[in-house]
Amino acid sequence: MIPIWEDMCDATVILKAIELGEPGAAEKLLDLVYEELRRIAASKMAREAQGQTLQPTALVHEAWLRLVASKNPKFENRAHFFSAAAEAMRRILIDIARRKHTRRHGGGSEWTDLEGKDLAAPESDEQLLAVHEETAKALDISVVTVKNYWTFARTWISLEIKNL
Repeated sequence: MIPIWEDMCDATVILKAIELGEPGAAEKLLDLVYEELRRIAASKMAREAQGQTLQPTALVHEAWLRLVASKNPKFENRAHFFSAAAEAMRRILIDIARRKHTRRHGGGSEWTDLEGKDLAAPESDEQLLAVHEETAKALDISVVTVKNYWTFARTWISLEIKNL
């Protein structure tokens, strides 16, 4: 059986194929829209503050992962897809700016991925919350205090490792 998007260049048709779970449709869409996504990313990056280390290509890839990470994502049409892509890029840039701001004020660490997930933390937020709660009970302090201690400890360890 030949996929419905085989010889099509219409993004809307390919988006429907992705929604239906057709194999290879996402790759076909990326080939079709990559340059436009890169132009959107470059435009957004041009408005960012000096010193931004993220490149437009990396921003496109991060946004793409966010857009197609869910199983069979749904987009009404080409315009809806590009709107969602632009919004994903905006959110990524906001997340990066927040992390930079947090680091400047003593929080966070360099041990995060582009989505802000702490690479040294437990797999899920629930696990981390459970650890914070158990620690708070054991030390008879608040969960907020435990979180503050944890942030301080991670930052201190990161700085000590850098100074080795």
